Amino acid sequence: MATKKITFDPSAGVPVASNLSIYGGTDFSAIFTIVDTSDAAFTLYSDSAAWTGSAQVQKGAGVAATTTPAGTFVVGVDTSAGKISLSMGSTDTSSLAQGRYLYNVLVGTGASIYNMIDGNIRVYTGISSAP
Repeated sequence: MATKKITFDPSAGVPVASNLSIYGGTDFSAIFTIVDTSDAAFTLYSDSAAWTGSAQVQKGAGVAATTTPAGTFVVGVDTSAGKISLSMGSTDTSSLAQGRYLYNVLVGTGASIYNMIDGNIRVYTGISSAP
């Protein structure tokens, strides 16, 4: 499981870059602890609308690239701890071909949507089969 601390500044208008690795055929999970520019927990406060998130993996982006997602993460938002989790089961990771992918994480509540995290994912295929 990858655990990363990222500093998010919504006024900057850009996501934080964070690269990840996935090993095909295994369960994947990553937890991001979100802090603000003063290194305090980023306020994922609970208000009238619940926080939700979405994240997908795509082989490429740009002109002539396919925009069909190669995979979708399950996204969890823990407002009390200021954490975002991503997970993908072994069945889904085994369907990813080896190579470099792009991903991004959108998190929002009500009318506010943040493109919070993005980066590259390196997918490695397994050599051995499960016992």
